[in-house]
Amino acid sequence: MTTTHKVFFYPVGNGDTSQIVLSSGRRVLFDFCHRRNGEDQDSPLIDLKSQLKQELAAENRDYFDVVAFTHADLDHICGSTDFFELQYAAKYQGNDRIKIKKLWVPAAILLEEATNDQQSDEFVILRQEARYRLLEGKDILVFSKPPALMDWLIPKLKERGELPSARDHLFVDAGKLVPGFSLYSDGVEFFCHSPFIKHCEDGSDVIRNRAALILNVRFLADGLTYDFLQVGDAEWEVLEEIVTITRAHNNHDRLKWNLYNLPHHCSYLAMSDDKGEKETTPKPLVKELLLQGKKDAYLVSSSKPILDNKDGYEQIQPPHIQTRKAYNRYLREVGGRTLLVTMEEPNSNKPKPLEFTISFSGVIFNRSTASVGAAAIITSRPPRAG
Repeated sequence: MTTTHKVFFYPVGNGDTSQIVLSSGRRVLFDFCHRRNGEDQDSPLIDLKSQLKQELAAENRDYFDVVAFTHADLDHICGSTDFFELQYAAKYQGNDRIKIKKLWVPAAILLEEATNDQQSDEFVILRQEARYRLLEGKDILVFSKPPALMDWLIPKLKERGELPSARDHLFVDAGKLVPGFSLYSDGVEFFCHSPFIKHCEDGSDVIRNRAALILNVRFLADGLTYDFLQVGDAEWEVLEEIVTITRAHNNHDRLKWNLYNLPHHCSYLAMSDDKGEKETTPKPLVKELLLQGKKDAYLVSSSKPILDNKDGYEQIQPPHIQTRKAYNRYLREVGGRTLLVTMEEPNSNKPKPLEFTISFSGVIFNRSTASVGAAAIITSRPPRAG
């Protein structure tokens, strides 16, 4: 039977929510950004809560196998503490909340500091959930193991009569495969690019974007592999570090991509410290990463529409048209397909989730054309053997 995996990107404005649905039915959700105005039928934003609940209900599910938060900025966690069931407090349970079988978080989320006025903020609630699961020793993986986190954890374990190493199996270091998935049994594996320990070793000085979770997702479909770079809001310095360290450890293949979730909503800061007047010029190692794209690859910008006009060129906040033009330049150079913007497909008035299928036929973008009652397919096919 043909293996078919799917990847979805949801139109949530300048924010991130994407989902992997494996051929086996297992589901991995990256980030969650529900905007309340998405509940208004006149809004172009998706009603994310309703959308995801409908998808799960269709499969008779009330849970995700994995929910991964790349970092704790609001555009990656907005509405999550109203939507998901949290184990650490009864008030976050029941009422049709969606369960998280395994929570993936960067260490920085557990190290977040908060004032008394911030105790009800979502990043604090998620911090409490992550800390609870780690102390209980179940249903969580933490990416990176900085000394500051161990300074908090080890005394807690001692109070429980447990060894300092009792939670070591719940940590994943950069440069390692994530446990719980196998390329040959699940059709997917997750390779951790970042965070590095140094990104979150300063405790209260943790910078969320620098300490965010970045993964290479490798799919296997009928003997062929395809790579998806799942990147949060990383800026160019982190991407250059990833390239340097990945090369140094002879993991060059983990930089390849058929599908690339662009960092920071097509911000120029993911390429350079200079936006450029007409087009952003990427830093050398960022350029090298862009040139790792495979033939017929796709770029996805989880962002608002990108304006190609005077206002667009003068825009301070992302997305940036100068950066889109740079991405398109390198996409053409590697023989890629197109750059898709979540809030532009099939149109900016009522965008729909971007859907990709990954199978023996290649990476396929299923273009939504519901307004005309048909479905168009754009295919990335593997080269013929011989």
